[in-house]
Amino acid sequence: MSARGVDTITAGALRRAVIPLSGEHGDYDALMEMVGDAHFVLLGEASHGSHEFYAERARITQRLIAEKGFVAVAVEADWPDAYRVNCYVHGAGDDASAEEALGGFERFPLWMWRNTDVAEFVAWLRQHNDDATLRQVPPVGFYGLDLYSLHRSIDAVLTSLERIDPGAAARARQRYACFDHSGGDIHAYGHAAAFGAGRSCQREVIEQLLELRRHGSDHPSGDGRMSEDEQFALEQNARLVVDAEAYYRTMFAGRTSSWNLRDRHMATTLDSLSAHLSRRLQQPARVVVWEHNSHVGDARATELGQSGELNVGQLVREAHPGDSVLIGFTTYTGTVTAAPDWGAAAERKRVRPALTGSYEELFHEVGVPRFLLPLQDDSATEVLPPSRLERAIGVVYRPATERISHYFEARLARQFDAVVHVDQTRAVEPLELTPGWEAGEPPDTYPFGT
Repeated sequence: MSARGVDTITAGALRRAVIPLSGEHGDYDALMEMVGDAHFVLLGEASHGSHEFYAERARITQRLIAEKGFVAVAVEADWPDAYRVNCYVHGAGDDASAEEALGGFERFPLWMWRNTDVAEFVAWLRQHNDDATLRQVPPVGFYGLDLYSLHRSIDAVLTSLERIDPGAAARARQRYACFDHSGGDIHAYGHAAAFGAGRSCQREVIEQLLELRRHGSDHPSGDGRMSEDEQFALEQNARLVVDAEAYYRTMFAGRTSSWNLRDRHMATTLDSLSAHLSRRLQQPARVVVWEHNSHVGDARATELGQSGELNVGQLVREAHPGDSVLIGFTTYTGTVTAAPDWGAAAERKRVRPALTGSYEELFHEVGVPRFLLPLQDDSATEVLPPSRLERAIGVVYRPATERISHYFEARLARQFDAVVHVDQTRAVEPLELTPGWEAGEPPDTYPFGT
């Protein structure tokens, strides 16, 4: 029997296992049952630029908050940028709208968090928190897990310390001045430090973190000084500086080393956040995570994991066995907001139909436009191929080299606990539209087509 014939049989079996998504409130009832009492729900995305992934994650998250008591949304974003949003959704800070609160996201790729879907979700969080006191439920926070914001986190540490302890701020400024010799270019610093062409600031940033940890209790709380949340944010920024310094040094040693350091940082930040919120609530906190499939799905079930990479999904499963649910998202075709190269402007690009031999192609053959596929059910896992190609589009999309740039082998049933498939997706809309995004790509037949 041909591979196409096998796919047709498998697609037919999957058609009986999937749960169609119609846009109704009850779409994710099965997912809520699957979550049960788990304290960590990780929601992925197959690209950083697809509207439906953001929108469906928001729908799921709203139900987790309303029905399951989740108290935090932790995202693949830098801590200080997300913390500005956190202040806004708690009714603090100077921002008058969700769009303004997202103004801290100034680093490429802007559209990843400065888009209309995230703005709508942040506005919903603010309204939920405004009503939380009346309903006697805890407010929900918005936090970043990533580590790219070395200089912004340094600024946040110094600003906080100058307000509460000028002496400590002076010591911190002297330590962080170690980075001045790179002229503010952290990539140049990392390259020089990695190859012995410049001094490393590792000792200084670790000393600063240790001082904050030793003397954190000395910083008075209340009376406008420093709350427990502010102290936690201060320490997180200092720890981010430590890990970011190490990340930029190791990124020249190879992809696996820097990738693993980054995902360990995100997993550690998640655990620290959970512990902090649990102390504040005096009960175990429940956190939902928004990151790319490549971070959320268990790396041990992919060819990347076989080459030594680990990720947040794997680390969460290992640290919290039986207490997490990992949800992947896939699509077959459509449009996506992405750049042609790192640092380039956002474009609205066509997503090519999925390659033969991929999970996305198989799900397209199922013939259901949108569905949830639980993978804890034997009826699905028994018919899924043990291994198949899976597509991953980040902030850069290169369709001309799609097989090499965007596909890897994976065992989906071990990678995720469930998958949401949207057969045709459209590009997420940036808050700041670029000419390349508004124009979109010309048809495939351009300039010869009609």
